[in-house]
Amino acid sequence: MPAVTRVVLAEDGVLLREGMAGLLARFGFTVVAAVGDAAELLAAVAAHEPDLVVTDIKMPPDFRDEGLRAAVRLRRERPGLPVVVLSQYVQDQYAADLIGTGDGVGYLLKDRVADIAEFVAALRTVLAGGTVVDPEVVRRLLHRPRDPLAGLSGREREVLGLIAEGRSNSAIAAGLFISEPAVGKHVGNILAKLGLPPTDDTNRRVLAVLTYLKADL
Repeated sequence: MPAVTRVVLAEDGVLLREGMAGLLARFGFTVVAAVGDAAELLAAVAAHEPDLVVTDIKMPPDFRDEGLRAAVRLRRERPGLPVVVLSQYVQDQYAADLIGTGDGVGYLLKDRVADIAEFVAALRTVLAGGTVVDPEVVRRLLHRPRDPLAGLSGREREVLGLIAEGRSNSAIAAGLFISEPAVGKHVGNILAKLGLPPTDDTNRRVLAVLTYLKADL
Protein backbone atom coordinates (compact mmCIF):
# COMPACT_ATOMS: atom_id res chain seq x y z
CA MET A 1 0.00 0.00 0.00
CA PRO A 2 1.46 3.43 -0.92
CA ALA A 3 2.59 5.73 1.90
CA VAL A 4 0.22 8.40 0.57
CA THR A 5 -2.98 7.09 -0.98
CA ARG A 6 -4.15 9.39 -3.76
CA VAL A 7 -7.90 9.13 -4.37
CA VAL A 8 -10.21 10.31 -7.13
CA LEU A 9 -13.73 10.66 -5.72
CA ALA A 10 -16.87 10.85 -7.88
CA GLU A 11 -20.22 11.85 -6.37
CA ASP A 12 -22.80 14.16 -7.94
CA GLY A 13 -24.17 15.51 -4.64
CA VAL A 14 -22.01 18.47 -3.57
CA LEU A 15 -22.61 18.11 0.16
CA LEU A 16 -22.08 14.36 0.14
CA ARG A 17 -18.99 14.74 -2.04
CA GLU A 18 -17.45 17.30 0.32
CA GLY A 19 -18.36 15.20 3.34
CA MET A 20 -16.80 12.09 1.81
CA ALA A 21 -13.64 14.01 0.89
CA GLY A 22 -13.35 15.25 4.46
CA LEU A 23 -13.90 11.75 5.84
CA LEU A 24 -11.19 10.29 3.61
CA ALA A 25 -8.78 13.05 4.61
CA ARG A 26 -9.38 12.26 8.30
CA PHE A 27 -8.19 8.71 7.70
CA GLY A 28 -5.04 9.60 5.82
CA PHE A 29 -6.25 9.51 2.21
CA THR A 30 -5.39 12.38 -0.14
CA VAL A 31 -8.27 13.33 -2.43
CA VAL A 32 -6.57 14.64 -5.58
CA ALA A 33 -9.87 15.23 -7.40
CA ALA A 34 -13.53 15.29 -6.38
CA VAL A 35 -15.86 15.33 -9.37
CA GLY A 36 -19.57 15.22 -10.11
CA ASP A 37 -20.09 13.06 -13.20
CA ALA A 38 -18.69 10.08 -15.08
CA ALA A 39 -16.95 12.12 -17.80
CA GLU A 40 -15.12 14.15 -15.16
CA LEU A 41 -14.22 10.91 -13.37
CA LEU A 42 -12.56 9.46 -16.47
CA ALA A 43 -10.72 12.72 -17.11
CA ALA A 44 -9.56 13.01 -13.48
CA VAL A 45 -8.17 9.47 -13.46
CA ALA A 46 -6.28 10.15 -16.69
CA ALA A 47 -4.88 13.39 -15.28
CA HIS A 48 -3.97 12.24 -11.75
CA GLU A 49 -3.35 8.48 -12.06
CA PRO A 50 -4.66 7.84 -8.53
CA ASP A 51 -4.05 4.88 -6.26
CA LEU A 52 -7.78 4.41 -5.64
CA VAL A 53 -11.10 5.43 -7.21
CA VAL A 54 -14.27 5.78 -5.14
CA THR A 55 -17.42 6.47 -7.15
CA ASP A 56 -21.16 6.60 -6.78
CA ILE A 57 -23.16 4.64 -9.34
CA LYS A 58 -25.88 7.16 -10.22
CA MET A 59 -24.53 10.32 -11.83
CA PRO A 60 -25.52 12.82 -14.51
CA PRO A 61 -26.89 12.99 -17.09
CA ASP A 62 -29.35 10.12 -16.64
CA PHE A 63 -28.71 9.20 -12.99
CA ARG A 64 -28.78 5.49 -13.77
CA ASP A 65 -25.51 3.56 -13.81
CA GLU A 66 -23.04 6.04 -15.32
CA GLY A 67 -20.61 5.73 -12.42
CA LEU A 68 -20.62 1.95 -12.50
CA ARG A 69 -20.09 1.85 -16.25
CA ALA A 70 -17.21 4.29 -15.86
CA ALA A 71 -15.73 2.05 -13.15
CA VAL A 72 -15.90 -0.99 -15.45
CA ARG A 73 -14.28 1.00 -18.24
CA LEU A 74 -11.48 2.18 -15.94
CA ARG A 75 -10.78 -1.36 -14.81
CA ARG A 76 -10.56 -2.56 -18.40
CA GLU A 77 -8.33 0.30 -19.48
CA ARG A 78 -6.19 0.23 -16.33
CA PRO A 79 -6.08 -3.37 -15.05
CA GLY A 80 -5.32 -3.47 -11.35
CA LEU A 81 -6.58 0.05 -10.58
CA PRO A 82 -8.39 -0.29 -7.21
CA VAL A 83 -12.02 0.83 -7.61
CA VAL A 84 -14.84 0.99 -5.07
CA VAL A 85 -18.40 1.76 -6.16
CA LEU A 86 -21.13 2.91 -3.81
CA SER A 87 -24.79 2.37 -4.57
CA GLN A 88 -28.28 2.49 -3.15
CA TYR A 89 -29.27 -0.61 -5.13
CA VAL A 90 -27.81 -3.60 -6.96
CA GLN A 91 -27.30 -3.12 -10.71
CA ASP A 92 -26.87 -6.78 -11.68
CA GLN A 93 -25.20 -6.66 -15.07
CA TYR A 94 -22.53 -4.05 -14.46
CA ALA A 95 -21.95 -5.36 -10.94
CA ALA A 96 -21.07 -8.72 -12.47
CA ASP A 97 -18.90 -6.99 -15.08
CA LEU A 98 -17.03 -5.04 -12.40
CA ILE A 99 -16.44 -8.05 -10.17
CA GLY A 100 -15.36 -10.01 -13.22
CA THR A 101 -12.47 -7.61 -13.85
CA GLY A 102 -10.45 -9.28 -11.10
CA ASP A 103 -9.13 -8.45 -7.65
CA GLY A 104 -8.99 -4.97 -6.22
CA VAL A 105 -12.64 -3.95 -6.53
CA GLY A 106 -15.43 -3.16 -4.11
CA TYR A 107 -19.22 -2.90 -4.44
CA LEU A 108 -20.84 -1.47 -1.32
CA LEU A 109 -24.48 -0.57 -0.70
CA LYS A 110 -24.75 2.86 0.92
CA ASP A 111 -27.58 1.94 3.27
CA ARG A 112 -25.55 -0.94 4.67
CA VAL A 113 -22.35 1.04 5.30
CA ALA A 114 -23.19 1.87 8.89
CA ASP A 115 -19.73 1.90 10.42
CA ILE A 116 -17.07 4.37 9.28
CA ALA A 117 -14.22 2.16 10.47
CA GLU A 118 -15.59 -0.78 8.45
CA PHE A 119 -15.93 1.43 5.39
CA VAL A 120 -12.34 2.64 5.67
CA ALA A 121 -11.19 -0.95 6.24
CA ALA A 122 -13.02 -1.97 3.05
CA LEU A 123 -11.22 0.75 1.10
CA ARG A 124 -7.87 -0.42 2.42
CA THR A 125 -8.68 -4.03 1.59
CA VAL A 126 -9.43 -3.07 -2.02
CA LEU A 127 -6.33 -0.88 -2.15
CA ALA A 128 -4.27 -3.88 -1.05
CA GLY A 129 -5.66 -5.97 -3.92
CA GLY A 130 -8.60 -7.61 -2.14
CA THR A 131 -12.24 -7.67 -3.19
CA VAL A 132 -15.07 -6.44 -0.99
CA VAL A 133 -18.66 -7.08 -2.10
CA ASP A 134 -21.75 -6.44 -0.01
CA PRO A 135 -23.46 -9.76 0.87
CA GLU A 136 -26.72 -8.50 -0.63
CA VAL A 137 -24.96 -7.95 -3.95
CA VAL A 138 -23.60 -11.50 -3.83
CA ARG A 139 -27.05 -12.89 -3.01
CA ARG A 140 -28.65 -11.03 -5.92
CA LEU A 141 -26.02 -12.17 -8.39
CA LEU A 142 -26.26 -15.79 -7.28
CA HIS A 143 -30.04 -15.90 -7.50
CA ARG A 144 -30.73 -13.86 -10.61
CA PRO A 145 -32.45 -15.82 -13.40
CA ARG A 146 -30.29 -17.20 -16.17
CA ASP A 147 -29.71 -14.48 -18.72
CA PRO A 148 -28.98 -15.49 -22.33
CA LEU A 149 -27.05 -12.23 -22.62
CA ALA A 150 -24.99 -12.83 -19.49
CA GLY A 151 -21.82 -13.44 -21.47
CA LEU A 152 -21.97 -10.03 -23.14
CA SER A 153 -20.04 -7.09 -21.82
CA GLY A 154 -21.85 -3.86 -20.99
CA ARG A 155 -20.68 -2.29 -24.25
CA GLU A 156 -21.80 -5.34 -26.24
CA ARG A 157 -25.25 -5.09 -24.68
CA GLU A 158 -25.34 -1.43 -25.67
CA VAL A 159 -24.45 -2.29 -29.25
CA LEU A 160 -27.03 -5.09 -29.38
CA GLY A 161 -29.69 -2.74 -28.02
CA LEU A 162 -28.94 -0.27 -30.81
CA ILE A 163 -29.06 -3.07 -33.38
CA ALA A 164 -32.51 -3.90 -31.99
CA GLU A 165 -33.50 -0.28 -32.68
CA GLY A 166 -32.59 -0.82 -36.32
CA ARG A 167 -29.34 1.15 -36.28
CA SER A 168 -26.64 0.43 -38.86
CA ASN A 169 -23.02 -0.07 -37.83
CA SER A 170 -22.18 3.46 -38.96
CA ALA A 171 -25.07 4.92 -36.94
CA ILE A 172 -24.02 2.92 -33.87
CA ALA A 173 -20.44 4.14 -34.26
CA ALA A 174 -21.61 7.77 -34.42
CA GLY A 175 -23.91 7.35 -31.43
CA LEU A 176 -21.29 5.72 -29.21
CA PHE A 177 -18.37 7.86 -30.46
CA ILE A 178 -16.35 4.83 -31.53
CA SER A 179 -15.02 3.71 -34.90
CA GLU A 180 -17.06 1.62 -37.31
CA PRO A 181 -14.45 -1.21 -37.24
CA ALA A 182 -14.84 -1.24 -33.43
CA VAL A 183 -18.60 -1.67 -33.86
CA GLY A 184 -17.98 -4.52 -36.30
CA LYS A 185 -15.74 -6.21 -33.75
CA HIS A 186 -18.41 -5.84 -31.05
CA VAL A 187 -21.05 -7.29 -33.40
CA GLY A 188 -18.79 -10.25 -34.19
CA ASN A 189 -18.24 -10.88 -30.48
CA ILE A 190 -21.98 -10.66 -29.79
CA LEU A 191 -22.85 -13.19 -32.50
CA ALA A 192 -20.12 -15.56 -31.32
CA LYS A 193 -21.12 -15.33 -27.65
CA LEU A 194 -24.78 -15.94 -28.52
CA GLY A 195 -23.77 -19.06 -30.43
CA LEU A 196 -24.87 -17.79 -33.83
CA PRO A 197 -22.36 -19.15 -36.35
CA PRO A 198 -22.50 -18.07 -40.00
CA THR A 199 -25.16 -19.85 -42.07
CA ASP A 200 -26.60 -19.41 -45.55
CA ASP A 201 -30.27 -19.32 -44.62
CA THR A 202 -30.59 -17.25 -41.42
CA ASN A 203 -29.91 -13.63 -40.60
CA ARG A 204 -27.76 -13.67 -37.49
CA ARG A 205 -28.45 -10.03 -36.61
CA VAL A 206 -32.19 -10.77 -36.57
CA LEU A 207 -31.63 -13.83 -34.35
CA ALA A 208 -29.46 -11.76 -32.03
CA VAL A 209 -32.19 -9.11 -31.78
CA LEU A 210 -34.80 -11.77 -31.00
CA THR A 211 -32.58 -13.10 -28.21
CA TYR A 212 -32.18 -9.57 -26.88
CA LEU A 213 -35.91 -8.88 -26.90
CA LYS A 214 -36.75 -12.19 -25.18
CA ALA A 215 -34.17 -11.51 -22.48
CA ASP A 216 -35.56 -7.98 -21.98
CA LEU A 217 -39.08 -9.38 -21.56
